[in-house]
Amino acid sequence: MNGTTYKRRFGDRKDGRRLRTMPALQLFTPFIMIKRNDACNKFSGAIEITETDRWLRGKRQEGYKGLGMLHLFIAAYIRVVSNLPGLNRFVSGQHIYARHDIEINMMVKRGYTADAEETCAKVKFEPTDTIYDVYRKMNAAIDEIRANQADSGTERVAAKLMKIPGLILKFAVWLLNIMDYFGWLPASLLSVSPFHGSLIVTDLGSLGIQPIYHHLYNFGNLPAFLAFGAKRHTMELDRHGAPVERKYIDYKITCDERIVDGYYYAAAFKYLRYYLKNPQELEHQPEKVVEDIF
Repeated sequence: MNGTTYKRRFGDRKDGRRLRTMPALQLFTPFIMIKRNDACNKFSGAIEITETDRWLRGKRQEGYKGLGMLHLFIAAYIRVVSNLPGLNRFVSGQHIYARHDIEINMMVKRGYTADAEETCAKVKFEPTDTIYDVYRKMNAAIDEIRANQADSGTERVAAKLMKIPGLILKFAVWLLNIMDYFGWLPASLLSVSPFHGSLIVTDLGSLGIQPIYHHLYNFGNLPAFLAFGAKRHTMELDRHGAPVERKYIDYKITCDERIVDGYYYAAAFKYLRYYLKNPQELEHQPEKVVEDIF
C-alpha cells in the first residue's frame, strides 16, 4: 500500500485487507458463487503489434537483451492496477480483500527441452514499476531458477507433501484449505505458493502456439490467468484499399467476476490494450497511483 497508513483490523489477512465498504450485493456474491471456478469470466483480445514490435526491437538494440511481449504484458498489467486497483483484489473465505502487493506468478522451465523440470517464479512488483523494473525483476527471477538446480521453495513444499501417504495427504490438503479459508496459512507458505498472487501469466508464444483459456484454481486466491500466444501475420486492406501485412498477438484472460463488476473489467481491458499499443508510456512511472477503497 502506498501513501496510506493502515492499521490491520480483525478479519484482515497476511496478504490483504478485508474490504468493508463495498455494495452489499457485491459482498454477498461470494456466498452464492463459492468456488473460484464458479465465478470465471473469459475475455479474448487481439493486439496489432507492428509499432509495438518496432519499439521492442529498438529497446533490444539499446541493450535490453530479450525484452519481449512477456515483459510488456506484465508491465501493462501492473500499470492498469496502478490506475484500477480493484483488479488486485481477491476472494478468500467468502470475503473480498485488497491485496497488499502486486505478485505475478509464472511457471518457468529450468531448460529448453520438453522434459525439463518446471517450477514457479513468483515476483513482487510496485504499482510505480516501469517496463525497465519489470525487465530487471523478471529476468533476475528466471535467471536464478535456471542457474540454481536445487529445488525452489515451491518444489520443496510439494516434495514434502508427496512423502505423506495418500489418505493422510488428502487430509493435509483439506487442512490447508481450511487454514487458507480463515487466513491462517503462514507467510512462508504464501510466499512460495503458485496459487496465491495477483496474476498468473503464461507465454504460449514461446511454445509456438496460440493462447488458451486457462481455468482458475479453487485452492488459493489467484483472481486472474493471462495467456498470450505466438505472433500471427495477416493481410489486410489499409484505408486506401491497398493490401498490407500486419502482425497480431492474441491473448485470453480468465478472471474472477466477484472482485469487480463488468464495467470495471471493461475499463481495465481497455487500459491494458492502450499500454500494449503504447509501450513508451511504460518507460516512466505513473503520475498517480490510485489506492483501493477501504
